[in-house]
Amino acid sequence: MIGVFKNKILFLSRKNKQFIAALADLFTIFFSFVLPVLITENQFYISNLLNNYLLVAIFSVTCVFIFYLQGIYLSILRYINLVTLLNLIKGFLISSLFIIFFLTIETLIGKKNFLSLTNDPSLIYILFPVIFSLLNLLLLRIFANTFFSFRSGKNVVIYGAGSAGIQLANALLSSKEMEPLYFVDRDKELHNSFVAGIRVIKPTKLKRIIETKNIDEVLIAMPSLPRSRLGLLLREIEELSVKVRILPGVAEMAQGKVTTSSLKEIDYTDLLGREEASPEKILIKRNIQDKVILITGAGGSIGSEITRQAAKNNPRKIVILDSNEYSLFSIQNEIRKNYPKVQLFSILASITNKNRIREVCNVFKVQTIYHAAAYKHVPMVEENPFEAVSNNIFGTMICAQAAEEASVETFVLVSTDKAVRPTNIMGATKRFAELILQSMAIEKEIKMAIVRFGNVIGSSGSAIPLFQKQIKEGGPVTVTHPEVTRYFMSIPEAAELVIQAGAMGDEGDVFVLDMGEPVKIAELAKRLINLNGMEIIDDDNPEGDIEIIFTGLRHGEKLFEELLIGGDVSSTSHKRILKAKEKCISFEEICYYMDLLKHSQDNGDIKKLKEILAQAVEGYTPEKEIVDVIFRQKNKYK
Repeated sequence: MIGVFKNKILFLSRKNKQFIAALADLFTIFFSFVLPVLITENQFYISNLLNNYLLVAIFSVTCVFIFYLQGIYLSILRYINLVTLLNLIKGFLISSLFIIFFLTIETLIGKKNFLSLTNDPSLIYILFPVIFSLLNLLLLRIFANTFFSFRSGKNVVIYGAGSAGIQLANALLSSKEMEPLYFVDRDKELHNSFVAGIRVIKPTKLKRIIETKNIDEVLIAMPSLPRSRLGLLLREIEELSVKVRILPGVAEMAQGKVTTSSLKEIDYTDLLGREEASPEKILIKRNIQDKVILITGAGGSIGSEITRQAAKNNPRKIVILDSNEYSLFSIQNEIRKNYPKVQLFSILASITNKNRIREVCNVFKVQTIYHAAAYKHVPMVEENPFEAVSNNIFGTMICAQAAEEASVETFVLVSTDKAVRPTNIMGATKRFAELILQSMAIEKEIKMAIVRFGNVIGSSGSAIPLFQKQIKEGGPVTVTHPEVTRYFMSIPEAAELVIQAGAMGDEGDVFVLDMGEPVKIAELAKRLINLNGMEIIDDDNPEGDIEIIFTGLRHGEKLFEELLIGGDVSSTSHKRILKAKEKCISFEEICYYMDLLKHSQDNGDIKKLKEILAQAVEGYTPEKEIVDVIFRQKNKYK
């Protein structure tokens, strides 16, 4: 009987649960005022409170109303913590102010002697029901939380009634961590049948099941499902605002055995719904196998992945270089652990240290350089433009010249879509770096290639990891602008394509990676919220879980990014790599502009710096406002 009652309560809609919770609170507060009267003989208490049921009723209703405004009922029965207690106390304090106001009015019109009430020693009997009410409310919540939350495990639905789904169901039943109530499968022959003792329903019934059976999670158990189809499936499920976890691909699971620990959170790469291109082994190995490889910026997102890719393709030696000690240490340890046979050398240095870079290239007799070192965070670079010029421009020149002097066979620059008609210092400096390599490839005897692509999903400083962190913290999720659109690809795919494009490069060729369709950042944020089992707070759903806040475009930020400067594009042997022919300037002009940039740096002239970049970089339209941190501080009081 108790179990039936509990299930009926659990399966109620959110609004009905909220109404019951508010009604229970109202009764509890009112009862807490009445009960002391029944157990005391204090006439003062009885005459001043018992006879004024209206006052008690007003206090009770006001408390519940304040609780509602504080959002206490939005998370009913989910958790009880210090915040809950503080919100309850706040509700009582605010309600007490209303009661004091009420008593004051009654005193002024002569119906009550409020002053005598507050001066009487029996005031303790007035405070008692307030404290008693608070304790009762906490006890009520603890009881409700314990009683209604107690079950053998979370209620889940398994999407996929194949072998992986059956293994997962058995694992869940054995561990008692979760209770699989249904299978969902597209196979019509399985509908309304029982697999492993669990009923199979068709996908169209999933929404109703989630709403009526208090489903906590949907577990996708289709490890062989192509990523494109997985992306479509996630789009269907995300509208249901239920938490989703997934079994990884068969290759990622040890021996293909399914356990509860196999389940993983939705990966941001799953959201893209695009198939990653299979690498061409010939291109991957061309500049790596039996070669000495130097990777600058090896501790970064792309640099570290290039290091991993290089390590598993039989290099003679790998030299990793980074100015960040911790990042360098991390990738060093990873490679030594996973690829113990690889000869790995770690160099802690800045690419602006000319002597150090020359020495590295000569001592190790480097044959291939992947130049991934760069300052890339747009707002940060905008606030520190001189460092961006030093690192992204002068650092690139130092590395390229050192490569030429050491007779390095291939030099590959990792570039960005922000170099196309840039509106920020970061993009302008990266385009200038491209120009350096283009000019040197034509006039010097060195094979150079430039690989340009958009955002790498999940990289350090990117939006998606930030969104995930904000969702875990309860929000809000911050997006700069509702129309901001970006190209995305995964880190491994980007690194593989960089290596393959570099193998095709010759005279400063600019390779552009096929990034698929651009994606709105706000749309990604919404999808992540929904797939974490939460609802978005908006005008249509003010009682949702997480709000999306638009903070405005940051300095130097564009609404839309581009991958090509001109339209002269040709295909390559790889379907995901295009080759663009773009205008460049002579090496003599490069040196001329760099002299001017050095002079502006020495003089701390940010305005001149921007003017020079605008002259050198076609399409660069800098913001008029100067946001350089030091410049602003110097001119703060002028």
